[in-house]
Amino acid sequence: MKAKNYNALPSLARRGSIAGSLLAGTIAALGAVTSAHAQPGSVTIDPIEVGSHTSLGPLKHVKAGVLDVEYAELGPANGPVVILLHGWPYDINSFNDVAPALAARGYRVLVPYARGYGGTRFLSDSTKRNAEPAALAQDVIDFMDVLKIKRAELAGFDWGARSADIVAALWPERVKALVSVSGYLIGSQEAGRQPLPPAAELQWWYQFYFATDRGLAGYKANTHAFARLIWQLASPQWKFDEATFERSASALDNPDQVALAIHNYRWRLDLAQGEAKYAALEARLAKAPTIAVPTITMEGDANGAPHPPAEAYRGKFTGKYEYRLISGGIGHNLPQEAPQAFAQAVVDADHL
Repeated sequence: MKAKNYNALPSLARRGSIAGSLLAGTIAALGAVTSAHAQPGSVTIDPIEVGSHTSLGPLKHVKAGVLDVEYAELGPANGPVVILLHGWPYDINSFNDVAPALAARGYRVLVPYARGYGGTRFLSDSTKRNAEPAALAQDVIDFMDVLKIKRAELAGFDWGARSADIVAALWPERVKALVSVSGYLIGSQEAGRQPLPPAAELQWWYQFYFATDRGLAGYKANTHAFARLIWQLASPQWKFDEATFERSASALDNPDQVALAIHNYRWRLDLAQGEAKYAALEARLAKAPTIAVPTITMEGDANGAPHPPAEAYRGKFTGKYEYRLISGGIGHNLPQEAPQAFAQAVVDADHL
């Protein structure tokens, strides 16, 4: 496995160093991101002050598939397309520093709100509030189709990384390159039924909470407080301020947020069903398909959210590939906590 250890610049990321490594002895420590790490033909992202951007600018809307999608667009209209995909309970503000840096390098950067977030809405009240993985991935394809984008680089974390993985696996002709935080996240209901060791099950406490009526009521009554707790647990060394949190938490006021979050986690445990129109896609995903597009996977060294070890998924990527461990106390929300490293990975994956 081609692997590198990158230090998030402490003066910019506001982090202290952390000793150790997720793959001690197998990952060479190569220092901070510099031009020495860039692939041939790529460029080096200039230093980014974390939190220096608080908005992605005016947002747009487009009707795509079953959704009216709210999204940000930055950069030249004729530039190579990068689509940035957020996770739960986060939103497009995770890319506030990443998107402008990529746009400055000539990329057309698109950052859509997923179903159930921000101003994205279902076009019909009768559409099932379904958050199974295939549905979220299909949303990405529908978004590309309506904007007449034949091929794009995809980059994401959490739910967004899963959707990016799925699109790359099922529609590789649509994906130029892939950046996936925490690597290969494609799963299935069958896999979700398999028990994990007790310590691993403990990390998924909220999934079991959401499986109950109490969890549904609790998330509905305390959505923002719940999100704050997840942020703190998933990124224990990220000292985000109140304004940063509230910018993203407001996206969770979407009227479909609670139903979709609950459905997503119940679906994983086979406690909720998806839709028949996605069954063929889910059947393909249940076989854990490999991903052949050029890929960089990434991990923060202080990720407190459940995530697979890099060596567990290396064989799922059969094309050009690189793994990067981002050190300096970086947690689960990697693009917001270490935007320079994330943006550099997008540029480098484009030139693998």
